[in-house]
Amino acid sequence: MIQTYAAEAEQFECEGYTVLRGFYDRKTMIEPIREGVQRIVADLCQKYGVEAPTDTPDEAMGPGYLALAAADRSWGGEVYDAIKQIPAFMRLVSDARNDDVFRALRPGSEPGLASGGYGIRIDSPTEGKFRALWHQDFPAQLRSLDGIVFWSPLVSVTAEIGPLDIAVGSQREGIVPVYKDDGGIGKTGAYALRLDKEEQRLTRYDQIAPLSEPGDLILMDFLTLHQSGKNVSDRPRWSMQWRMFNFADPTGVKISWRGSFAVGESFETIMPELVVIPK
Repeated sequence: MIQTYAAEAEQFECEGYTVLRGFYDRKTMIEPIREGVQRIVADLCQKYGVEAPTDTPDEAMGPGYLALAAADRSWGGEVYDAIKQIPAFMRLVSDARNDDVFRALRPGSEPGLASGGYGIRIDSPTEGKFRALWHQDFPAQLRSLDGIVFWSPLVSVTAEIGPLDIAVGSQREGIVPVYKDDGGIGKTGAYALRLDKEEQRLTRYDQIAPLSEPGDLILMDFLTLHQSGKNVSDRPRWSMQWRMFNFADPTGVKISWRGSFAVGESFETIMPELVVIPK
């Protein structure tokens, strides 16, 4: 029986997001990714002589990774670059059911998978430089105006570890102009983008922060305002993201489905109308 996702499509259209609980089988689809992360962290700890627990995925993704990054932050960056190349992760990103969900939420669309728009985030406690503040994905990704963010955790996302903050229904506002601000801590690229009149805009919407478990899938419109939650726990938050877009979208056709920061380009050269000078 083909899943139609009728209720989810209705919520997505109205509120700009929906959550599919247990969408991916944890044993066959999620655990192989976690085990791949474990091996990479263990290999790097051995390479650099860092003594840390890495015998299980939870150890490697918790105290193991934190010890490695504490010894040298660039070693944590090596983990970040390596894990997006785990075959099990690529299989999940390319799973045919993702196409089916996209088509269900965007009837008549022709799904595309954004090159450079997929990866695994590691949000460590107190590390604010790489925290994604309120934003829309469209300026940072482009490809097409009609796009969907796929977000799925690799660990239990509790209130302490920092769930996504979502401004419900904010996608209906359309494209929000942005400006650059490094936040005083050296934010760069997409991390340095701030929304024009951010505080004023956010007062218009209710905000939710859905808790989630490995296997759950959160879907958001490219224009839905959202941010990474604050991690006040003692463990990193590990989550997977990828973006799908609509080849049939007129804006995508106009810009030839070009990407933005994720592929080394800046949206300012492709759609300069998105930029404002803050007053």
